Amino acid sequence: MKIDNQGWLTDILHHPSPNFDERPVDTDINLLVIHNISLPPEQFGENWIMDFFSNKLDPSAHPYFESISELTVSAHVLIRRDGEIIQLVSFNDRAWHAGASCYEGRERCNDFSIGIELEGSDNQPFAEQQYKALSELTRTLISHYPQLTKNTITGHSDIAPQRKTDPGPFFDWEHYFSML
Repeated sequence: MKIDNQGWLTDILHHPSPNFDERPVDTDINLLVIHNISLPPEQFGENWIMDFFSNKLDPSAHPYFESISELTVSAHVLIRRDGEIIQLVSFNDRAWHAGASCYEGRERCNDFSIGIELEGSDNQPFAEQQYKALSELTRTLISHYPQLTKNTITGHSDIAPQRKTDPGPFFDWEHYFSML
């Protein structure tokens, strides 16, 4: 797995999201944020997540979608249950994944982080294929961005603890770190 000069992974599916902007000038990428998402909640395998990150989510398709269809959010990468990696935003750009957030006293984590969404929820274990894909992607990111390390990987719940709970109690941090 490689990252090209434009910040895109090579040899994987790209599904560009319009929900991004430029990072602040001279900002080093030095944080990796792990999230989970399922749409509708607790359901997997559909394309609702891609529609959501592309601002194409049909609010009439499910009652839950009415409450989120107007949001404009994204992540750099989505890892599906089967381990498929889909990139939505170039790593060179700022994806809109963290929202109001703070890491070690630094606010606005989107400015200096990469956001990875795992198709999953707080209430179910993640698939082994996801851990394998996530660990391979993490190793690639760490080799490409020298300020990223195992010590600068965190969960969304850690940078926005009053708002977020993901990746949740079923995310096996020990297993993930052992694969790095």
